[in-house]
Amino acid sequence: MILWLWLCWGFPASAGQPDSELMARYLEEELMADYSIMEQVARRVPRQAKFLQRLETRPRMSEFNVKSTIISRYAFTTVSCTMVNSGSEAREAVFEMQIPAAAFISNFTMSIGNKTYYGEVTGKEKKHSSDDKAREKKPPSPTDGRENGYETFKASVFIPRKMQARFLLHYEELLQRRLGKYEYTVSIRPQQLVGRLRVEVNILENSGIVSLEVPPLRNSKHKGNGKAEGDVSPPPSTVVGHTKTLAKVTFNPSVVEQTRIARNGILGDFIIRYDVNRELSVGDVQILNGYFVHYFAPTDLPPLPKNVVFVLDSSASMVGTKLKQTKEALFTILQDLRPEDHFNIIGFSNRIKVWQQDRLVPVTPNNIRDAKKYIHNMSPTGGTNINGALQTGAKLLNDYIAQNDIDARSVSLIIFLTDGRPTVGETQSSKILSNTKDAIRDKFCLFTIGIGNDVDHKLLERMALENCGMTRHFHEDEDAASHLKGFYDEIGTPLLSDIRVDYPEDNVEQVTQNFFPNYFNGSEIIIAGKLINRTSDSLHVEVTASNSKKYILLKTDVAIDLPSRNDIRGVPGLDDGKGDKNYIERAWSYLTIKELLNSWLKSDDNWERDYLMEKAKSMALTYNFVTPFTVLKMREAGLHSEPPQEEYISPSTDGIGEKLQSLQGHKAPPGIRRQQDKQRIKISKTSADGDPHFVIDFPSSKFSVCFNIDGEPGDILRLVSDHNESGVTVNGQLIGAPAPPNGHKKHRTYFSTITILSNKPERSYLEITPKRIILDDGERLLLSCDRSAVVRSRSLEVSVSANSNITVTIRDTISFVILIHHYKKPAPYQRNHLGFYISNSKGLSSDSHGLLGQFLNHEVKLLQESLNTSHQQVGQNQTEALKPNPTNTLKVKGRLVPVVWKQRRIYNGQQEVDCWFAKNNADKLIDGSYKDYLASHPFDTGTNFGTINSL
Repeated sequence: MILWLWLCWGFPASAGQPDSELMARYLEEELMADYSIMEQVARRVPRQAKFLQRLETRPRMSEFNVKSTIISRYAFTTVSCTMVNSGSEAREAVFEMQIPAAAFISNFTMSIGNKTYYGEVTGKEKKHSSDDKAREKKPPSPTDGRENGYETFKASVFIPRKMQARFLLHYEELLQRRLGKYEYTVSIRPQQLVGRLRVEVNILENSGIVSLEVPPLRNSKHKGNGKAEGDVSPPPSTVVGHTKTLAKVTFNPSVVEQTRIARNGILGDFIIRYDVNRELSVGDVQILNGYFVHYFAPTDLPPLPKNVVFVLDSSASMVGTKLKQTKEALFTILQDLRPEDHFNIIGFSNRIKVWQQDRLVPVTPNNIRDAKKYIHNMSPTGGTNINGALQTGAKLLNDYIAQNDIDARSVSLIIFLTDGRPTVGETQSSKILSNTKDAIRDKFCLFTIGIGNDVDHKLLERMALENCGMTRHFHEDEDAASHLKGFYDEIGTPLLSDIRVDYPEDNVEQVTQNFFPNYFNGSEIIIAGKLINRTSDSLHVEVTASNSKKYILLKTDVAIDLPSRNDIRGVPGLDDGKGDKNYIERAWSYLTIKELLNSWLKSDDNWERDYLMEKAKSMALTYNFVTPFTVLKMREAGLHSEPPQEEYISPSTDGIGEKLQSLQGHKAPPGIRRQQDKQRIKISKTSADGDPHFVIDFPSSKFSVCFNIDGEPGDILRLVSDHNESGVTVNGQLIGAPAPPNGHKKHRTYFSTITILSNKPERSYLEITPKRIILDDGERLLLSCDRSAVVRSRSLEVSVSANSNITVTIRDTISFVILIHHYKKPAPYQRNHLGFYISNSKGLSSDSHGLLGQFLNHEVKLLQESLNTSHQQVGQNQTEALKPNPTNTLKVKGRLVPVVWKQRRIYNGQQEVDCWFAKNNADKLIDGSYKDYLASHPFDTGTNFGTINSL
């Protein structure tokens, strides 16, 4: 009976001096008044657990509280932790917190008794090169606190007896979208039972929250895997509530619930996953107080075909579980390849073995079967020739691209996996990096995977960064097979390539990366920047990209004055002060610093590295971010503070992208077809082509008139203006080029863009350049000039002859032909440009105007000036006799215009035209002067001099 009582109280059965001291200490602490927060908590720790805590010499954790506010994927996190020293002497307390490697610490405060210590972000002094070299040679320690995607923040302090310390850590991050979800993670690792443990996450997404889920706690050894299959319930005590745009998730386990999760304290990650509604094709653009952020994540697009080479480490160190799991993952990945894909496999150790020599094979059942056999028979042996393997893979892919007629929009990539460092062949990291970059030559992307503790993750990270890829690092005790499959799932479905997002240069500045080689399904693209003109009502956004079926171009104007939508002050549930911060500005600074760090990591130029470092450091100090170039220091002495890893962090660009709303692209309307042969078209002499040279044909007079226009680069010329009658307007924009040597001109100009607008019977327009045609007739379609096609609607037909010409027919009574001039090897004074020809003008009114339009329904007379200055009208049969006379004159609307005889070649030199040439920029030939024909923008439909209209 006595034995049972002792066990109930939690004391050992044997008595002695040490047990008496423990009993006394326990009773003393039970009688303490208000020193321990634990004594004020309604949910008290069970007595046995309490006593076990007293056996420890470290201070106990009485409170662990995390509060996070996520606004449009930008997360502000505050971690509060209270530790109590109930002992009779000072004890060291260690506050340790795992935070995402992509996050920036923005503040740290610590209170000990009545004293408070504030963290201060200061610039880190540049280390001497010898120190840098020594640090670069030192292999990363497996105990350095770095885990897959996480880093450890640690601060330690001695707490006086009978007192407590409170730690307050703030960090910020931009959530990345992977596999169609944003994932926010809080590391909960108190390593003891906590009287008051609470996690609260508030989410505000103006686009609308969808697919909100809270999976089971994730153990550190299985990050990325979740819990056992089938167990999808949230952790005990989790409460989830949300409206259309707001969500609140709390995790508040009692001590009893904590013991059910883990007897000695929770050790895992609390995870929230969600996505947002996607409605606008161009994405979600948010603007607040002079800053903008643009989230772009198209969906429902057909996948692009892939050309992929798997380069797999089969050295001796891969023996056992690592190679087994790699094979399992590859079996699944091969099964997921699509019929339009092509692939090959390279195994490497000290020898390099290529499965299919000098080619990539299509995805067929037989090829997949044979590939699985090859992988199954791979055996671990020898050293690690990383350089040789990458050179072989790059050559294989380069040769395949060069020698085969592959789809121009297919995506080529190398997936490289290793578990070690280079030991055979080239072993110097800098040379491997240089050789790899030279071999790839920006033609495709390299994705790297490191397994185990001995891998050179910095080398893999930089190789991926320099070659538009991503990297992952998995620990040896993790489930590599599911990690590899998960990583492949992120990059296995490319939807778009060559994505470019543009904004007017005079409206924005300091814009982050706006060109992305690939967009993968389930990821996101983010661009942020500053507004120059805050008084403007809108921001014009243009997104161009390509996919397997068509080119895509999307345009929109986003209203700038949106305070009610983007200012979150006063939103219920977000009363933690985050509303006072411009979260869009913080997101812009976050992205900008990440890009500077990436550029610093990739650069080999010392001057450039110093410049990038100082720029990143300056911005980090402005926004109080702890980065590789800044350090967190406490104001008081006697305290040791460790920010996450003093080493330089290479911030990942994986998935840095963002939110959109269903980009469907413009589907070709019925009637589009391919044309194999160049179309036979009727060409009129009336045209504007070349530098530019203008020709007007007067069939009834049986002669032609020509003139030149010496414009300025950037000018937009009105060629045809008949907006009020037929509804048709044609404008041409000039591009400049240097003048040929020994020429009389200061520069040349060509037409770079022709814009054709029509508002009858319905609004439509075409924007044509040497590379592409944009057709907007209520729906937007982007056509490439290098592919033949015909598009028809009720009143408009566009016929493209690949790399030759575009014919535009309006209501069957107006036809224009636009010639495409491409130079394979242009001289310095040549530019790809367009020529404009009027093939049919019957539908244009007699009031049409413009540099060409004013002559379409008017005749001119040719006069001969005699020696006594009297004028004689020239008959049609006299024209030939007048050619040698330099004093011929045209009579145009009562104006006399001196002309000379010339010969010109038009339509790429295929036709020769005899014409009367008017000098001096067509002075007196055209109504008014050159300036009267300048349009303010490509869509200006003004018809009278000095007026501006827009379609």
